[in-house]
Amino acid sequence: MSDACGCGSDEPRTGEDAEEREPERLWEVTELRFAAIAGVLLIAGYAAEWSGAAPMLALALKALALLAGAYTFVPSTLKRLVQGKIGVGTLMTIAAVGAVILGEVGEAAMLAFLYSISEGLEEYSLARTRRGLRALLSLVPDEATVLREGTEVVVPPSALRVGDRMVVKPGERIATDGVIRTGRTALDTSAITGESVPVEAGPGNEVFAGSINGTGVLEVEVTTTAEDNSLARIVRIVEAEQSRKGATQRLADRIAKPLVPGVMIAAALIAGLGSLFGDPATWIERALVVLVAASPCALAISIPVTVVAAIGAASKLGVLVKGGAALEALGRVRGVALDKTGTLTRNQPTVVDVATTDGASRERVLGVAAALEARSEHPLARAILAAVDGESIAAATDVEAVTGAGLTGQVDGRTARLGRPGWLEPGPLAADVQRMQHAGSTAVLVEEDGRVIGAIAVRDELRPEAAEVITRLHSGGYHVAMLTGDNHATATALAAEAGIDSVHAKLRPEDKARIISELSGQRSMAMVGDGVNDAPALATADLGIAMGAMGTDVAIETADVALMGEDLRHLPHTLDHARRARRIMLQNVGLSLAIITVLMPLALFGVLGLAAVVLVHEVAEVVVIANGVRAGRAKPLPTLPSGTPTAARPATVGASS
Repeated sequence: MSDACGCGSDEPRTGEDAEEREPERLWEVTELRFAAIAGVLLIAGYAAEWSGAAPMLALALKALALLAGAYTFVPSTLKRLVQGKIGVGTLMTIAAVGAVILGEVGEAAMLAFLYSISEGLEEYSLARTRRGLRALLSLVPDEATVLREGTEVVVPPSALRVGDRMVVKPGERIATDGVIRTGRTALDTSAITGESVPVEAGPGNEVFAGSINGTGVLEVEVTTTAEDNSLARIVRIVEAEQSRKGATQRLADRIAKPLVPGVMIAAALIAGLGSLFGDPATWIERALVVLVAASPCALAISIPVTVVAAIGAASKLGVLVKGGAALEALGRVRGVALDKTGTLTRNQPTVVDVATTDGASRERVLGVAAALEARSEHPLARAILAAVDGESIAAATDVEAVTGAGLTGQVDGRTARLGRPGWLEPGPLAADVQRMQHAGSTAVLVEEDGRVIGAIAVRDELRPEAAEVITRLHSGGYHVAMLTGDNHATATALAAEAGIDSVHAKLRPEDKARIISELSGQRSMAMVGDGVNDAPALATADLGIAMGAMGTDVAIETADVALMGEDLRHLPHTLDHARRARRIMLQNVGLSLAIITVLMPLALFGVLGLAAVVLVHEVAEVVVIANGVRAGRAKPLPTLPSGTPTAARPATVGASS
């Protein structure tokens, strides 16, 4: 609960201690157990009074009810008073003591009873959403099979060491992060990333704790310990960041904190002035009722409950939200800037076109290029080799690299060259090369025995869901921009294909930060990126969103929000979720202030007594908590309506300085 509320323990619940004490059922909440005891004793007290039993018996039962209810907040209130802190617990304590002084032990017990219920329900709702986040850790299996000296040994995940070889059989969960060394499979990562389609994986691919192996047996080399794997890091990050407060929550605290002493002063004036001009007992009682009526606890807890519920729901969507500040900022966003490589595209260049001349076949052009690139690790080489995957490739001999130009070598006894236009003359393929470049592709020419035989176009293609994502962003009223270090031709072609509003190309990392700063002057901007070069822009934006954060430590550390999987459709879905959560926050703030505004004059003029005000106020507090919990509903990704255009508008290019 917020400091403004001033009730509840000052000791934060974190780590294993929090997990041990976390209530899973309503009756496990301490406040609710004591509230139940107080309720039973209170009913017994009124029953004894109505049945004509001895007055002392009825009074004793009500007094015990008061003690049971007050136990949930009076000790913590006194502890905070010693520290010089006052809050709603202070108001409740004063009101209860005052009611006892006035002889209304039953009403004081009713106040404590209802307040304990609201405290308990809040604790339960917060605990439930915290458990939802830490439930990620339960995705790690209890046992892991490792190879030790050639023998399979079953060990707990905590015993895994970096460099161990895990054996993961079909249907088993992966115990910690690692790299596949042998075997191929389709990994189910839905519980971690929110992606519904299994991901194909093989030797060299990274795998993450909690993923479910498909059909193949895998040998996975451990790269992190169980205490530091991706799931553990995510939980630690979110729990550490949840103390950050969004702008709306800070507003609630700014209202609540001065309200508490203000109400105490007002109550003192009501009691003092009323006693001078009227019946002291009546006005002291009204002053006490005003104290309870103006209690800002509903206001103080209205945002934290919503924040925790919404963050827990976001984790189920495969989205990591770092606290209330990030959630509130996400709900305010009205513009989105996206990095191109690795965000809008998969950062996996592929051959998209092959032009031939002089009777050469497509297969021959690719074959010569692949022979020259056979031992290269360049992304262009990987794209060309992938285009001839499955065919036997005999590596060229005498291969030499010409810096900034290309490669030369011998292929089947003939001199061959591969390189950029300008180093090699395109000749009859000049028009084809121009067409490739205009489409945003990188064109390379292939020459054999001094004559050009073909041109190959390689491009990092858009993610298949990119156009759908941009369409949804537009329908949500967001301005969309692309920021990239790539050339204008490539950026413009891909932006037009996706339907992006504006393009800023040939940007260095500092240029991206500058452009983001300029765009933020027009509207609240979010930056979406995936790499180290995006870090300045992620930090500069009103909100930084990391793409594919399960494998990008820099993105997790720099960004405020991280999409843990590779499905870009989570971006508009997360923005919608945050907008809804922010609406709930504002609803709760408005409702909380309305409660105070209505109850104070009714209490001042004696329309409502202490019991009635307590009942209305605490019921309204429960309503606020219930409304905040609504933010914990996670809706699945919606389907794109049929007939929706995939690229609705042309792109305008913004040059970098």
